[in-house]
Amino acid sequence: MSDIQEYSDVVQEVRGALNAGKLKLQSTSVSFKNIKTGKVDQYQSTDVDKVYWLKRARGYCLKFMLDTGIIHRYDGFKETDFDKLSNFVSKYYQTTLEKQDLSVKGWNWGLANFTGNSMNFEVDNKLAFEVPLNNVSHSTTSKSEVTLEFHQNDDAAVSLMELRFHIPGQPTATNAEKGENTENKDPVQEFYENVLDKADIIQATGETIAVFTEIHCLTPRGRYDFKIYPSFLQLHGKTFDYKIPYTSVLRLFLLPHKDGRQMFFVVSLDPPIKQGQTRYPFIILLFQKDDEMTLELGQSDEDFETKYEGKLQREMSGLEYEVISRVFKAVTNRKITVPGTFVGSSGTNAISCSYKAATGFLYPLERGFIFIHKPPMHIRFDEVSSVNFARSAGSTRSFDFDVETKSGTMHTYVGIEKDEYGKLYDFVSNKKLRVKNIGGKLDQKQSANYADDMNDSDDDDGDHDAYLERMKAEGKDRYSDDEDDDTDSSDESFNPGDSGSEVAEEYDSNPPTTSESEEDDFGSGPEAEAKREEKRKEREKKKARTAKTVKEPGQKKVKRKQKSKNKDPDKPKRPMSGYMIWFNTNREQIKSDNPSLSMTELSKKAGELWKEMKDKSEWEGKAAKAKEEYLAAMEEYNKKPKKEKGSDDGDSDSEGEKKSKKRSKKSPVSSKSPSKKVTESRAGAGESYKSKEFISSSSSSDEDKPLKKKAKRKEKEEVKKEESEEDKESSVGELPSDEEILPSPPSSGKGSGSDETDSESGSD
Repeated sequence: MSDIQEYSDVVQEVRGALNAGKLKLQSTSVSFKNIKTGKVDQYQSTDVDKVYWLKRARGYCLKFMLDTGIIHRYDGFKETDFDKLSNFVSKYYQTTLEKQDLSVKGWNWGLANFTGNSMNFEVDNKLAFEVPLNNVSHSTTSKSEVTLEFHQNDDAAVSLMELRFHIPGQPTATNAEKGENTENKDPVQEFYENVLDKADIIQATGETIAVFTEIHCLTPRGRYDFKIYPSFLQLHGKTFDYKIPYTSVLRLFLLPHKDGRQMFFVVSLDPPIKQGQTRYPFIILLFQKDDEMTLELGQSDEDFETKYEGKLQREMSGLEYEVISRVFKAVTNRKITVPGTFVGSSGTNAISCSYKAATGFLYPLERGFIFIHKPPMHIRFDEVSSVNFARSAGSTRSFDFDVETKSGTMHTYVGIEKDEYGKLYDFVSNKKLRVKNIGGKLDQKQSANYADDMNDSDDDDGDHDAYLERMKAEGKDRYSDDEDDDTDSSDESFNPGDSGSEVAEEYDSNPPTTSESEEDDFGSGPEAEAKREEKRKEREKKKARTAKTVKEPGQKKVKRKQKSKNKDPDKPKRPMSGYMIWFNTNREQIKSDNPSLSMTELSKKAGELWKEMKDKSEWEGKAAKAKEEYLAAMEEYNKKPKKEKGSDDGDSDSEGEKKSKKRSKKSPVSSKSPSKKVTESRAGAGESYKSKEFISSSSSSDEDKPLKKKAKRKEKEEVKKEESEEDKESSVGELPSDEEILPSPPSSGKGSGSDETDSESGSD
């Protein structure tokens, strides 16, 4: 059996919150490291008195009781761990792992048994529940009741704030069996005293060890009197008063200011002190570097030797920040952290920067980063996932430094001078931190290379995928070739958004076609044909760019993609890449190896296999050979005349001519007041005239209106002719004048003004 056992998924209950950590059992000691705070609790195996195994709602609990009465509980064990832990405890800790039975009756009366720093409530000699007395913040009595109040923990989802016990006014059976005189003892007062003896109740009683007056505090802001008591620290200000037990002090920092004239003294707290909704996890004191002081401590010489092991003297003098830091170190029993080997370009241990909207100083320490002072934060290296050097958005003379933690939180320090880049880069390289720009952990050989000065960060994985970049480049080339091939395509539907020159004039019955106008501009011959073809392609490109988007109900706008209808089948096809050649060759093999995968998952699986393949020379060679053949074929294809490149080109030309005949040049005449030229263009049109609506949409229901009107006009003319003939017959023998013989102008006919007006109104 190994003399070390480690459990990484263990939680420790602290004031109602379960803090994850790592439990390490050794033959000589037991240690637990809190992942959140980094605090390590360690005690010797010789101090272990008893070890219990309890059933919890979430697994099993391992409880250590020490000789001093302190109890440590660790939850999250499995039932299968019992045998291994039992053998380990019996071998190295000189005790046995006892199973403690729990009462499940649900009774609310029983016997209160005070053991160590906890109160066990037992029903029928079985444990019903236990109350850690170090979680009790206050206790009161009233007749036959005792009330316990607990510390509030913001990290706990649900907090128990108060618990009341009713105690009958009679002696307990346990005390009577022991033969104690229980007549003069009040059970309520006895219960209350037992609670106060082990509870974490801070009372300003007893003599103070030292008092520091008018100390300048940055956080919380103001000047406070520091009163040092044996078990807690009291901050007394003009408005607020705080009491801080020494057990909540995590770390102490002594940091020099960048100006060289001041010193920061930082006290890290967990849980933090609160004022309303504001939490203060750090106390920051500011001292002038040259101020001195003399202090007399109010303790006996015996306490100095036994309790503080000679770290304090009755009279202490020296620099103010040194005296206060020595006193804090002795009473809290915590080490003081000072800056390490890092020295910036200014010759100091601090880097000037800003976090969000506040300016401050970043101190790279030996085991983490600390930022002073708004908001103060401490980031340990074991919490850091990666760091990143990025260009500053506002100025090229500074850069940003990003620190990403394993929990996903990103801390960005902006406005760092560019001169600090080399020093900070070497520091993170020596600490083996992962730099996101470079990818992976750095070696010392790479630390001196500043060529990639503050490059933009890569993807989240930090690795450069050369295969992905190559595939992107090939996709761009293929897309550009597809655009060239699609230039021959056209849209036959009427597009009102196109230019006016491509739409037939509203009043022109026989508009000039596009081909005729082009012949007038370019003439005839092969050169003129090539120019017309080039102009037609430019026009089609313009139409593709100005194509409108189609929006369906409940969908986003989607741009129509014009399909290539007149693609030359004789044109050589682009060669496949090495990956596609390999994939087509091994597609069936991959599919047979993974029959449950869909087509998308199969392609993804093939990409992973290709990426993991080390030797790709065979497929890349085939791709290179195919590309050479493609280039040679394209040279032969380009040498051919256009007429020999396929029948599709001729067809497209004929189709283009047919479409161009439907178009006409737009006349610069207003539709509101037609000029004389418009009248002349309509003259002689007669029944062959068609309006714009008839041309654009022959399927419209309005196309029969002009025909109906013409039919009505013909009927009217026939009626008038009959009436005129009757008049002639009735007036036989009379010789009319020339004016009477001339018939009235017909209401319809070629070149008639009335027809012109009626047709115009009908077309409108």
